Amino acid sequence: MTEDKYLTKLAGLLRQAESTDNEHEAEAFMAAAQRLATVTSIDLAVARAHSARTERRAAPVAKRIEIGPAGKRALRTYVQLFLAIAHANDLACDLAGNSTFVIAYGFETDIELCEALYASLVVQMVRGSDAFLRSGAFRRETVRVEQRDRIGRVRTVEKPVHGITARISFQIAFAERIGERLAAAREEATERALRDVASTDATATATDSTSTALVLQEKSLEIHDFYQRTSEARGAWRGWGSAGRTSTMAERAGRRAADAASTTSARQLGGQRRALPS
Repeated sequence: MTEDKYLTKLAGLLRQAESTDNEHEAEAFMAAAQRLATVTSIDLAVARAHSARTERRAAPVAKRIEIGPAGKRALRTYVQLFLAIAHANDLACDLAGNSTFVIAYGFETDIELCEALYASLVVQMVRGSDAFLRSGAFRRETVRVEQRDRIGRVRTVEKPVHGITARISFQIAFAERIGERLAAAREEATERALRDVASTDATATATDSTSTALVLQEKSLEIHDFYQRTSEARGAWRGWGSAGRTSTMAERAGRRAADAASTTSARQLGGQRRALPS
């Protein structure tokens, strides 16, 4: 199949998935597109550029995604997980100061895919941290904490790791490792897609590869420009401030859990988003 026929077929499947009101039909068309695609985000970008030559091109949108209720402990680790997924899927994000929601900027299909993947991974993250806390392993570890004595002198003392410290350490490490996995998978898939395009026609290798690379670059620039025009955010979010208290055992457990986590969403597009784990 030539590149042009491949893009036409993929664009048609995506249009059918996005235009039908029947959830089962949408799932079937999207599944067919995913089977045809190497990686959805790459193929969506290429298909959009192809469709733009014959029809109105999809435009970036901004969407608010609820993360959790104000005051929930470790809520910023949930935000870190969403950002790790978003970064690997061409989304720009603004964050609420209290980490209760994220505003995602990008193409609607990419945002929906990120929501579906987040809904699956956040459950796996919380389930893994719950299991680690139940094991009690973190209680064998201590952290160095500064505290004042009765006359005001500051001393550094060793204290057992607290459960919330262990949970935060686990979930931060989980989110970071998921980000690494998704970034590596995206890089590998991008290189593979460029090689596949190049091998389609040996006489047009350089042109085809350059064209595909430019499509991906144009997509990124379009989202960046949309974000600059649309975002009203101020300042920058620096992630979780742990005050130097971390659990090495929990971090290692979090990375192991992320390595074992499934990065294929169990929920198809169009389904209801899962509630935040309690």
